[in-house]
Amino acid sequence: MSPTPRHRHTHRILAAAAGLATVGALAAAMPASAGQDNATPLHHHGSGRYQDVQLLSFNDLHGNLEPPSGSSGRVTELQADGTTKTIDAGGVEYLATHLRQARKNNTYSITAAAGDMVGASPLISGLFHDEPTIDALNKLDLDVTSVGNHEFDEGAQELARLQNGGCHPKDGCYDDSETFSGANFPYLAANVTDEKTGRPILKPYWVWKKNGVKVGFIGVTLEGTPNIVSAEGVKGLKFGDEVETINKYAKVLQRQGVKSIVALIHEGGSPASAAYNYDCDSPGAGDGISGPIVDIAKNVTPAVDALVTGHTHQAYACTIPDPAGNPRMVTSASSFGRLYTDTTLTYDRWTGDIARTAVKSANHVVTRDVAKAADMTALITKWKALSAPIASRPIGHIAGEIGNTGTESPLGDLIADAQLAYAKSVDPEADLAVMNPGGIRAGLTYTASGSEGDGVVTYGEAYTVQPFSNTVNLVNLTGAQLITALQQQVSGANEASPKILQISSGLTYTLDLTKTGAARVVAGSIKLNGTAIDPTATYRVAMNSFLAGGGDGFAELGKGANVVVGGDDLAAFESYLTANSSAATPYPVPAADRITIVK
Repeated sequence: MSPTPRHRHTHRILAAAAGLATVGALAAAMPASAGQDNATPLHHHGSGRYQDVQLLSFNDLHGNLEPPSGSSGRVTELQADGTTKTIDAGGVEYLATHLRQARKNNTYSITAAAGDMVGASPLISGLFHDEPTIDALNKLDLDVTSVGNHEFDEGAQELARLQNGGCHPKDGCYDDSETFSGANFPYLAANVTDEKTGRPILKPYWVWKKNGVKVGFIGVTLEGTPNIVSAEGVKGLKFGDEVETINKYAKVLQRQGVKSIVALIHEGGSPASAAYNYDCDSPGAGDGISGPIVDIAKNVTPAVDALVTGHTHQAYACTIPDPAGNPRMVTSASSFGRLYTDTTLTYDRWTGDIARTAVKSANHVVTRDVAKAADMTALITKWKALSAPIASRPIGHIAGEIGNTGTESPLGDLIADAQLAYAKSVDPEADLAVMNPGGIRAGLTYTASGSEGDGVVTYGEAYTVQPFSNTVNLVNLTGAQLITALQQQVSGANEASPKILQISSGLTYTLDLTKTGAARVVAGSIKLNGTAIDPTATYRVAMNSFLAGGGDGFAELGKGANVVVGGDDLAAFESYLTANSSAATPYPVPAADRITIVK
């Protein structure tokens, strides 16, 4: 999902070293696609006409090999009586076990993913350019995945290395006993082309075959990838329209005799309920899901039989009508390996197509009450040992859990304050700081994990919060530009899905959610230290390099003058925590009261 550039590089390793479910079912019975022979009963056994093919899928793993912590490691489950409960979920040791159990007695089984397998990863993977995650996915027997926006965090050449193998060009090999072999599965990038040649930078499609059964996969990422990745990461690349690309390659596959087609799309939507097992196809369920994937699904050719999606980190398994008006399954399995989707595709051996009357799908929780997969435990143990000296170093203390939820989050306040403090050390005239919400990848938990004490924040935990190699930059903005930037949170590219900037202490304003567009930011309410922002005055504003480049739809922030490129954002966060907390006086949980919200 969301934003931000590149991985931590070796300078961070050196700098750090120097410092030394319950399973819920959701089934959708679907009408036949155009031309389907409804009179023929479906038979799913032996070598008869119909063969069930199991499609297991997930998305947005983001290198979460260890069980994610806090709210990032929980899912919400809807109960029979209408109440909800939360379940701890995720971790590749458990994901591997669940997938292997699901595959039992399923001779025809495919495992696919919808992008963002790597990028914005916790330290155990990110510190090593996500080689550990590729190794884990190989062991998971992943068959195919689309690229996501985060696959481009370190650029196309690094993505090619993850696919093809070889040692990192700067950091070399991490494992003396073997050279990194790359992914055993194809990364599909049908709509990502080289600007010069016009050709896809990786395979556009892939076909799974078994005993005469053929299922084609087309992989795309969202067309807007350049808006949420650093300019360097997408240099020389063009990102095409998702629908046009899928429809183009569906024809290519059909010409090759492949009529059963699944699209892997790193773009998604938002369901009406946060519960993973919410039935968005049930009567009275409202609009089911909303967001970009709806228009995509309504326009992708009926030749495509199912859509596996991602990017929004949401959970859903429901139908959206295809252009012929027939329901078609669209799924997403949340994020961080907390869920997987099990979809049954009934293959018609006579036509070579999927009998959509029989397609059903359900999301399942990757619960932690199953045996850990021994090979994944060994993999985690290996990489954890390599990262431990850096990861376990304490950098501060907190008085309670500092979460990353809500329009304005306590952790957002903390990070913005840290960036302002750093900015003032560079330029005492610095006035305020803003932080993009998508650049904050997890909350800070309070309860002890491992050998640390309650409230201790380690470098590894801080890395998980801010895993991008951004710098803290300073720019001059006029008051009018600052007001425009705040309005861009809820208008233009961000109107449908607002991106609320986290703000430093002293900046306050009112967000009126009863209004629409830019009017939701009440202009007269924007104040700095109690004084209204003067449109003609100049303010010195700190932000990360991603925002300073106009990322996430904040074009106005990209127009700043008198730019100073500062140091590493994680280093700024670490310095602030270290200077402002101790075991005796832990950092208090911020009140998150800088933005007044009217609903």
